[in-house]
Amino acid sequence: MATTLATAAEGAVAAAAHAARIEHVSKSFSGPAGSQLVLDDISLDVAPGEFVTILGASGCGKSTLLNLVAGLDRPTAGSIETAGRPALMFQEHALFPWLTAGKNIELALRLRGVPKSDRKAEAERLLELVRLGGAYGKRVHELSGGMRQRVAMARALAQDSRLLLMDEPFAALDAITRDVLHGELTRIWEETSLSVLFVTHNVREAVRLAQRVVLLSSRPGRVAKEWTVGIPQPRRIEDADVAELSLEITEHLRGEIRRHGQH
Repeated sequence: MATTLATAAEGAVAAAAHAARIEHVSKSFSGPAGSQLVLDDISLDVAPGEFVTILGASGCGKSTLLNLVAGLDRPTAGSIETAGRPALMFQEHALFPWLTAGKNIELALRLRGVPKSDRKAEAERLLELVRLGGAYGKRVHELSGGMRQRVAMARALAQDSRLLLMDEPFAALDAITRDVLHGELTRIWEETSLSVLFVTHNVREAVRLAQRVVLLSSRPGRVAKEWTVGIPQPRRIEDADVAELSLEITEHLRGEIRRHGQH
């Protein structure tokens, strides 16, 4: 099967109806024991403005898939098209500690080509969007974990992409801070009409946030099942409907883990 990655010009037309189109993507890595298949024949579309979570056990290839969509690596087989270059937000905030919150955002704006005279105002606007107004001059060490992730979110938004890729961005946070940021992310997604592809191993998080949940099988990762989440937003992680669907998905996840002999 041929391997292709669409250029920005090609993808703008081909992916006009999709924020991302993943077609028959497989990924193998070479190691001392030979080639290891991590992802196998993944096909997945993300519509403009859609929020999709990718769920699966540790090691199933979730982050590998996100890296492929981001263009950080190439698939062994298959094709990936995105409507423009995606923005990527990691589990770690990856902020530069010698820069202020505002200057971290300005760096992304500079790389995007925003004129120097406009960068500060735009950085302050983005900080307001993530509810960190007044934090422009704060250093990274002065910010809490949740505040750092808000700055990282603002920096991702500064890339002006229509597709935001998020790799377990709240996994290291305490439950209360994570709950607050779930609400903030939902608000920002609704206000901006971004497409979001969000990787997590937390079933309740997946159900709380997404319009669609995609479960990957254990390695090699394949699309095992999908759920459309019809629960109205705003949702709470403790809502009965969220809990009910989470239980159903968890049973399928456990089945995948048992089937592949993982613990």
